[in-house]
Amino acid sequence: MNDTLQTLCGFGNEHASEALPGALPVGQNSPQQAPYGLYVEQISETAFTAPRHSNRHAWFYRIQPSVVHGPWEPLEHPTLLSAPFDEVATPPDQMRWDPQPPVEGDCNFVDGLRTWAGNGDVFGQKGIGIHFYYANQSMTTTHFSSADGEVLVVPREGELRIRTEMGALDVAPLEIALIPRGVKFRVELHGDTADGYMLENYGAGFRLPELGPIGTKGLANSRDFLAPVAAYEDRAGDYRWINKFGGKLYQADLRHSPLDVVAWHGSATPYKYDLRNFMVINTVSFDHPDPSIFTVLTSPSSVAGTANCDFVIFPPRWMVAENTFRPPWYHRNVMSEFMGLIHGVYDGKAGGFKPGGASLHNCMTPHGPDGSTFEKASKAELKPTRIEDTMAFMFESCHIIRPTRAALESPTRQHNYLDCWQSIKRNFDASKP
Repeated sequence: MNDTLQTLCGFGNEHASEALPGALPVGQNSPQQAPYGLYVEQISETAFTAPRHSNRHAWFYRIQPSVVHGPWEPLEHPTLLSAPFDEVATPPDQMRWDPQPPVEGDCNFVDGLRTWAGNGDVFGQKGIGIHFYYANQSMTTTHFSSADGEVLVVPREGELRIRTEMGALDVAPLEIALIPRGVKFRVELHGDTADGYMLENYGAGFRLPELGPIGTKGLANSRDFLAPVAAYEDRAGDYRWINKFGGKLYQADLRHSPLDVVAWHGSATPYKYDLRNFMVINTVSFDHPDPSIFTVLTSPSSVAGTANCDFVIFPPRWMVAENTFRPPWYHRNVMSEFMGLIHGVYDGKAGGFKPGGASLHNCMTPHGPDGSTFEKASKAELKPTRIEDTMAFMFESCHIIRPTRAALESPTRQHNYLDCWQSIKRNFDASKP
């Protein structure tokens, strides 16, 4: 069986997959005796009474129910942290970091997680955790899940095979993968090493933003999200389940592979998405539009129109605005922005922002183009221009993003980042309107 094929997800819709014919019961979710002697298990990401359009759950038909495990024991992790991120004070400084160096020694995906920033409250189910990941070993008998939130993986270098309870996803740079809250998975490497960014979303599950006046087409299209095909492991042996719960890690022993789901159906599915399928909507008249038009996924907050977290990308695109300063304008936002660069260069900065690096511009902290970018854009010939060789992204949140002590004290932090704006000239001349 080829367990790496994906099937069309149709984002947020009910879906089904079975690895053995007839493993999915027909017309009833939990018959007295499930096919093949399987156990029935439901996972609910939302309250039972959540509205139908936002209710996320799935039914598993598995060899052993998840409750068959040993006692939970605390597990220390020196670089993985969680909300409330109050270890150190959060300054209003503009911050930027060079790419992170590899982790020393052997490490898998979980071992190599390094928490950089975050906000909110895992117990109140709001906010985010922002991490770098690095791995030079595949996970084999160790599996991970986060009861604190869904996991968004943004690869920068190295292909991954993410084996989940519901099947496998092959994910390469310029693609993303999302694993729902509580779903167990392990990460295998296609090459020698892999690194990238990982977001834990403690709040409402990611969904596609509403399109409003855009209409039916634009941004990320539902049909491009791919879910895994059911593929089970019927294996006995010594396995370990690491669970992130309440901001802490716990581990339990298993005597069988936890990836033993033979069939499943529901709306709480893992999925992957190719960022190159994003349909950019941009201006063709004047003014640089708000970055919200580049939103791939959004996690809403309790305030209408305000996101607990948006996942935004800045892909290759045409710039066609008339009589307009085309890079982002200088701005101060109530929303806080953590940016990363997957590939190429970012058009808002002339240098210093490197693939694998990051920047943080918090609530009401001013930022925008550096001096040389402003000069170039102010004098550029205003003709249609193609922005190539780039893929930057942003985690944007209505809560202040709080860097960890490790991030503030990291040798990769560019303490001279503020210098990039010091060359901005004073051009005011009252005699020249």
